[in-house]
Amino acid sequence: MSEKRLRGVHGQTVEALAGRILAGEIGEGDTLDLPALREELDVSLTALREALKVLTAKGMIDARQKRGTFVQPRSSWNLLDTDVMRWQTQAGSDHGLFGELTEMRVIVEPAAARLAAERATDADVEALAAAVERMASARDLAATVRADLDFHRLLMAATHNTFLTQVERIIAIGLAERDKLVHGTVEDDPVPSHRAVLDAITARDPEAAYAAMRALVDKSGADLDRLR
Repeated sequence: MSEKRLRGVHGQTVEALAGRILAGEIGEGDTLDLPALREELDVSLTALREALKVLTAKGMIDARQKRGTFVQPRSSWNLLDTDVMRWQTQAGSDHGLFGELTEMRVIVEPAAARLAAERATDADVEALAAAVERMASARDLAATVRADLDFHRLLMAATHNTFLTQVERIIAIGLAERDKLVHGTVEDDPVPSHRAVLDAITARDPEAAYAAMRALVDKSGADLDRLR
């Protein structure tokens, strides 16, 4: 999955503000000193205001009369927004967030694998097989991560459920950062677990696909636990 980041001064300002919030430099409930931020970031008032609109739309900040612009509690953030997910995962090794991601995957991905075993076309199966082969032949971390993300994206596509293809976009952001952390630290061969899912889908065996994907996600969670 390729990331589509905001570009230019506007995008840089959004990223800078989000980074400060995620790093705790501007804490939940803190009121933003807009003149100071404008000077520190060396941006126009227009650029700063536009950046604040973006963060407001994502639930990260709000503005009230007599109080000014302030950081919202995390419970108000749009956590399913792809930018918010990316900012959180890139803010550091947040194992709590990755744990929640694993819980979400346990609920969604085994059921998606079951559907894929029932609905996948021959072309879907061929694409999944090609992703596993790319994973097996990968020579570096970046190639492994790309192949892994491709497999999970193609799996969701093979369900032929438009809602699940949207959910995949959220999972992919966190999964990419999880893969970089785990595959770059823990000795792990991701191919056997993914091939087991592929084999079950190829055999059109929904229950085997469910079990194989559940085992894959459980292993993913266990790998994260080993890093704690």
